[in-house]
Amino acid sequence: MTKLEHDLLERLHELEDAVKALPTANPKPNLLPLFRRIKEVADQLPRSTAPDLLHYLHKQSYEKARQWLEGRFTEIQKGGCQR
Repeated sequence: MTKLEHDLLERLHELEDAVKALPTANPKPNLLPLFRRIKEVADQLPRSTAPDLLHYLHKQSYEKARQWLEGRFTEIQKGGCQR
């Protein structure tokens, strides 16, 4: 895993943690900065990055992107794109 991919995985974990905390959070956290940071890191990935990962990020399928980075390929639910 490259440094950028590791950074991306960290950002995706931050988002996952924030979403899990939403039901009990008061006040509710602003998720926009987390999405912005994910996009900033994703935009730095080289064109040679795995096409599936780039696809998940482009479609904002962040759970699938996280699973891909964690090597959990068999758990990734296939969507309408059939990727």
